[in-house]
Amino acid sequence: MGILIRLATTAVALLISTAVLDGITLAGSSVFSKAVTLIAVAAIFGLVNAVLRPIIKKIGCLLYVLTLGLFALVVNGALFMLTDWIAGQLDLAFNVDKFWPTAVIGALIVSVVSWVLNLLVSDGDD
Repeated sequence: MGILIRLATTAVALLISTAVLDGITLAGSSVFSKAVTLIAVAAIFGLVNAVLRPIIKKIGCLLYVLTLGLFALVVNGALFMLTDWIAGQLDLAFNVDKFWPTAVIGALIVSVVSWVLNLLVSDGDD
């Protein structure tokens, strides 16, 4: 059940990022197709983060330390762009225009909104 709640919070966070930033678009002919696309992109984003983020943290540990954690913004943006690329390969109507500032700010918005929603809604892992 916790995975479904996290998936839903990530989908809501992605929806908010598409509403706030002009460079992130979500196309679809109906509300249902947009919802399916959001859920699929949220699943892709979750998988990309779960698989690659620990590897990148271990490899780039020195960069995290030298930049006092600001390198995390670059990593988040890169993972967001990778999510866009994978969604494009799967013919999902999700598009991120540029890396800077769209992908970096979009990933930041998704992170903050997901964090706030996870504070408000318990996923059972407490």
